[in-house]
Amino acid sequence: MSTLLIKNGRIVTATDDYYADLLVDGETVAMIGKALSVQADEVIDATDRLVVPGGIDAHTHLDMPFGGTVSADDFETGTKAAAFGGTTTIIDFAIQTKGESCFKGLDTWHQKAEGKATIDYGFHMIITDMPVERLPEMSKLADEGVTSYKLFMAYPGVLYVDDGTLYRAFRQAGQDGTRICMHAENGIVIDEIIREAAADGKLEPRYHALTRPTRMEAEGVHRAVAIAEVAEVPLYIVHLSSADALKEVKRARMRGVDVTAETCPQYLFLDQSYYFKEGFEGAKWVMTPALREKWNQDVLWKGLEFGHLCNVATDHCPFCMKEQKELGLGDFRKIPNGAPGVENRLSLMYHGCVVEQRMSLNRWVELTSTAAAKTFGMFPKKGTIAVGSDADIVIFNPNRRETISVDNPFTHHMNVDYSAYEGFEVQGWSEVVLSRGRVVCRDGKLETEGGGQFVRRARVGELLR
Repeated sequence: MSTLLIKNGRIVTATDDYYADLLVDGETVAMIGKALSVQADEVIDATDRLVVPGGIDAHTHLDMPFGGTVSADDFETGTKAAAFGGTTTIIDFAIQTKGESCFKGLDTWHQKAEGKATIDYGFHMIITDMPVERLPEMSKLADEGVTSYKLFMAYPGVLYVDDGTLYRAFRQAGQDGTRICMHAENGIVIDEIIREAAADGKLEPRYHALTRPTRMEAEGVHRAVAIAEVAEVPLYIVHLSSADALKEVKRARMRGVDVTAETCPQYLFLDQSYYFKEGFEGAKWVMTPALREKWNQDVLWKGLEFGHLCNVATDHCPFCMKEQKELGLGDFRKIPNGAPGVENRLSLMYHGCVVEQRMSLNRWVELTSTAAAKTFGMFPKKGTIAVGSDADIVIFNPNRRETISVDNPFTHHMNVDYSAYEGFEVQGWSEVVLSRGRVVCRDGKLETEGGGQFVRRARVGELLR
């Protein structure tokens, strides 16, 4: 096995901040210390650089069928783009087809990823139905390292499940020591609002947002919390987008309910005004939940600061404008929901947290890596820098500035024909990225392809080693 010595770096984890050298032996961190005097196959000088745990994006959708098409990034292109941005592990979503076994869906996603992924990956399981006789499947999934499940209150007729199914799945997940991820929006009411808008001829992209009020997100969160509380299961609200919804999370946490939530960079940096761009341009940001009024951003940043929002993921689900988003020309209901972002998360969050002085370096690391590792059963193997942990490491230049653009070869490797953050200047950039000791990216160039492995995640409260 090869060895790699990182010298003179500033090592930052969710709890620590110090200067030291770091020796990687094979796939793991072997030694950390001052002025290490050891022989290594390669030496990297990290002077004036941060040495941080590889990012973990706990919410991606690669090679996912949706709205008559398939997300533009598969596990080959999507994991490479993630690596360029400093993310070394993703958790994607396998989908159980209604009436079929969860294991059939899991096998399909293993086939999509195996041999293509350049970084490590795990799976949540999307449950679309769960009759009593198939509940044992959930326990078997946990034994296979799939220890979280996603259910939907949105998308009636596609992914939506009723409250009875929610309770059944919640209860089983709680008994198995696993976690529920919840897309919390009242899709039944939203569909009625959409029907009314369409009847009035309101079909431009802006009406995607205007037909999805924040109160319907808040109602979904409230209902999910109530069911989870009775079912006794840890609850994780995905892609929380609004102050209304966050208020429900805070109320539940004050009662002692085991609930937390993630938000995404799009809800921190973008707002509803993007839907009002000329012509069909607003379709680029058609995602669910929709972008909200700008004032919600300050509330979400405070939620991250005080811990009610524990994690920042991307919900990366890209569709090209040409041939994909344009399926909805003239009718926002037919625009595939989703936007790109897996490559931009670490830099955006460094800029928003540290450069703009909202939060500390430690909190930035926690929000982009450690919290996801702890929440989803990968810590301390991943999400930190410690002897024995996987050598998922980013050498991060805290001073380098880049302008995010589809035309910038340093910021855009995603397989999509636009950037959701076009023109954003960020300070902070991932210069060298290691995945289990392999240098994957260096100075904007790919050095390793493939080699990503499936992560069998631990149950809630257990450690992964």
